[in-house]
Amino acid sequence: MSTQRPSDAELTQKYNQFKSELQQIAQKIGELESEVEEHKLVIDSISPLEPERKCFRMVGGVLVERTVREVLPALETNYSGIKQVIESLLQSYKRKEEEFVEFQKKYKIQVVSKQ
Repeated sequence: MSTQRPSDAELTQKYNQFKSELQQIAQKIGELESEVEEHKLVIDSISPLEPERKCFRMVGGVLVERTVREVLPALETNYSGIKQVIESLLQSYKRKEEEFVEFQKKYKIQVVSKQ
């Protein structure tokens, strides 16, 4: 028993779904890369300061007063956590992209650009 080829409408839907998922992952990676850059900038800015110096941090929409000693470890933890999430999303993107390429090869899908 051979598998039946999906209809053109089903293939188009699946193709668009792949493109949408890849775009969403790429967008999330971009957002997180921006956030990681902000964290890095702040870490680099406050690292040389005295540990007892006052600094302010936004927590749940509220600005709270802390010291550099209290804020720096939290920032570094967040920074490495975000970097791990980015790595995970990059791997997910690569897997999804490979699935997409296989899907295109399997059904001999070629993209024709409109100009």
